[in-house]
Amino acid sequence: MYPVDLILENARVYNSYFQRFFHGYLAVLEGRIFHVGLGEEGLEEFSAPARYDCGGRCLIPGLVDVHMHIESSMAAPLPFTDYLARCGVTTIVSEPHEIANVFGLEGIRAILDAAPDSAVEVLCGIPSSVPSTSAALETTGGEIGLEELKELLQDPRIACLGEVMNTRGVLSEPDCKPNVFTRYLRDRDPALPLEGHCPRLKGIDLSRYLFTGIDSDHTEHDLEEVKHRYFKGMFFELQRKMLLPEVVAFIVQNRLYEQTAFVTDDTMADALVDRGHLNALARGAVELGMPLEQAVYCASYTGARRMRLYDRGALAPGRLADMVLLSERAEDFLPQRTYKAGRLVWDAAAPAPTRSRAGMFPPHFYRSVQPSPVGEEAFRVPAPQGAQRVTVRAMGVSRLRTQTAEEHLSLPVRGGLVDWQGSGAALVCVFERHGRGGGVGRGFACGDLLQRGAVATTYAHDHHNLMAVGHSAADMALAAERVRQLGGGMAVAEGGKILAEIPLPVAGLMSEEPMEVIGAQLRGVQSALRRLGYRHYEPVMSLCTLSLPVSPALKITDKGLVDVAKGAVVPLFCEE
Repeated sequence: MYPVDLILENARVYNSYFQRFFHGYLAVLEGRIFHVGLGEEGLEEFSAPARYDCGGRCLIPGLVDVHMHIESSMAAPLPFTDYLARCGVTTIVSEPHEIANVFGLEGIRAILDAAPDSAVEVLCGIPSSVPSTSAALETTGGEIGLEELKELLQDPRIACLGEVMNTRGVLSEPDCKPNVFTRYLRDRDPALPLEGHCPRLKGIDLSRYLFTGIDSDHTEHDLEEVKHRYFKGMFFELQRKMLLPEVVAFIVQNRLYEQTAFVTDDTMADALVDRGHLNALARGAVELGMPLEQAVYCASYTGARRMRLYDRGALAPGRLADMVLLSERAEDFLPQRTYKAGRLVWDAAAPAPTRSRAGMFPPHFYRSVQPSPVGEEAFRVPAPQGAQRVTVRAMGVSRLRTQTAEEHLSLPVRGGLVDWQGSGAALVCVFERHGRGGGVGRGFACGDLLQRGAVATTYAHDHHNLMAVGHSAADMALAAERVRQLGGGMAVAEGGKILAEIPLPVAGLMSEEPMEVIGAQLRGVQSALRRLGYRHYEPVMSLCTLSLPVSPALKITDKGLVDVAKGAVVPLFCEE
């Protein structure tokens, strides 16, 4: 007789090596899988204080998300990871460059230490791109250099080098920070995964990028660019905006599962509560034609192997007992039970609310938003001397993408100021908020964003300065000042009233409220933006990437408008 801690019997147990389900049982001892049996053969040899009849349902490995950012949920680590357990996620590799842009190395350590009793294992990618570009293009509150990287490498929770976003620097500046990092790591630990971020790159330039050792990508592409990545041997991390019929069909037709993993990248709190997390991606892939068995594989085994986490991603003797029992219809990827190292952390039959705990960060993390009070005068845009009409560069927002095109708009001038209110163009202003000079960048946007009113936020990738967007100077001032008073967050205004808001007091990025509360607040903000005419499928994500100077093609920071391809600040006014 073999005494064990837990027996799960009468299950369809997933085998990652066959990529098939087998009817059988599983025995757990000291947090690891001791035995997997076929049918009931040998079951009588085991005794356990806890047994569970799985009722013939599917038992799969705990899901592993190898590219994501906790801060993007707007939730602190404890409520966030509690909610992941109900989604079947048992391991995440979070790349905390959002909080690192505010507090540097201290921010990374703080977020790793903020949930010591997490239901999910939190590993970390070292942020490679803090800032995402350079001090010439954006102002941040923190920076990660080679010395910080060396310190972080001593932490056993480090799994990889986080996404290298400065593609232009990698290809054209041999001594830029990402190249210094990759050269150092290839010498020190050649097998450490180096995560990429290379939208639109292909051909010889993509080969040059891969030659540095950076060999994954998770960004937005057309099918031709996807083919280039697989052909050149990249590990492709498939996030929601790339879960497209043609992409899934290409993967299935060519059986590219070994080089594919589902990742979430940025998951907003409302989407997490409403749709789920990595389980929602796996469900979506099945709906688009990927077989269930391969969807499980790409949600667990491939990501674990990518990150050298050889003790998980499969239900086999010696592996961690990270397990998910799915509902009757396995294709829905709805966990009935989630186990982390053999411990039950989610039970749909006895659901527990997500935990919240205030004060898990250092006191100054709650006082990080430092711009001066914002009045209507901040939204005046002086025109070139003598101009009666001006042509301005504007970010063209599309409802289907977070990338923006460069548009040129003709606007009138009155009293020496651009008369933008009522023109149909939205003004975008970014106020430096880290106490480093107080710079202000001004630009315009058009297309599928809000058509009236205003919104302001400190959740503005990746520098996280205070950004305001709107059609009314009064509403922009109201929204921006409200966010400043909240100590960070997001506020939507119209007609002199705040329509919706979400306080994000931790570094101006996160809330310590329960996930359900954060989700409801963010749902209110999304709804308010849609009422004001924002037509993007995820308005907040679209809004918050207007300020990301590594996402094509034209973006804005506290330094002004940035031409992403050129890696340079460009004038607001076009030459006539």
